[in-house]
Amino acid sequence: MTLLSVLDQTPVIAGHSVADAIAATVDLAQLADDLGYTRYWCAEHHGLRAVSNPCPEVLLARLGSVTQRIRIGSGGVMLPYYSPFKVAEQFMMLEALFPGRVDLGVGRAPGGDQRTAQAVAAGAYNRGEIFTQQVTDLAGLMQQNLPADHLAHGVLLQPQIDTRPQLWMLGSSEFGGELAAQLGLRFAFAHFINAHFGLRVAQGYRERFQPAGETQPYLAAAVFVICADTEAEAIALEKAVDLRRVQMAYGLNEPIPSIEQGAAQEYGEREQLVIARERPRSIIGTPGTVTERLHTLAAEFDADELIVLTVAGSYQARQRSYELLADAFQLGR
Repeated sequence: MTLLSVLDQTPVIAGHSVADAIAATVDLAQLADDLGYTRYWCAEHHGLRAVSNPCPEVLLARLGSVTQRIRIGSGGVMLPYYSPFKVAEQFMMLEALFPGRVDLGVGRAPGGDQRTAQAVAAGAYNRGEIFTQQVTDLAGLMQQNLPADHLAHGVLLQPQIDTRPQLWMLGSSEFGGELAAQLGLRFAFAHFINAHFGLRVAQGYRERFQPAGETQPYLAAAVFVICADTEAEAIALEKAVDLRRVQMAYGLNEPIPSIEQGAAQEYGEREQLVIARERPRSIIGTPGTVTERLHTLAAEFDADELIVLTVAGSYQARQRSYELLADAFQLGR
């Protein structure tokens, strides 16, 4: 049976406030817990009107307190901004609060434009060259095996508890897969960002995997999905997604388009080319169509798990999509 999980970007839909978006995340996490999803991840973004969570570690504390079973985690913390030791402390605290339920997923993307990245990092972003060392340090902290000459060797990592968060590497390219394999970490491939080279990345990860933090490779594919009751509803929801893709292509910093905005929008030839180019990153349709495509993708990737990202033109449609998927995959049964 294919495991299903949730990736939530806390989207702000046009006509709604950031408070509405955060409340919708809390509601969706509770629903996912009830429906039988495996884990619930929050993404980190900065300076964007369409998504509203710059600090997953804070929101995860709230989500852990209103759920009972589901794993909670970051999808992910953008590590180039931060001290690995401080990130380890934050997620150790979450693990202390919610033992056996915490995932620490890390990535290297800025989660916003470069000017915002420099503001977040106090002018010291562009540190991709040390990302490999940062992940190595974080793995050493989690596994308690830092080299004897490391700055943090012997430093007390608080809170002192017996369990550890589950460490994941996130990526949309061969770099992320190779690093995860080298360090023996779980790997989540962002198919919703890169729909064209994932199979090669997944194969490389499994072939190069070296046991360390994990004894064997574990691969999840993160996929953009919207599931609707009818084909007409699916088409309407896809139109809002098309508009969002066009906005992103033009660099427009706008909230997520509503269903009504998507229906009203007309496009020229250039915009239609953008839509055609971007549609492979999404799986949108009725339960039968979506389920078939997801099973095919999971088999192609030899994925242990699918992580579903749903950004729809209404919060009700987003919740309904996860309900339909849970039923189609017989979660919790």
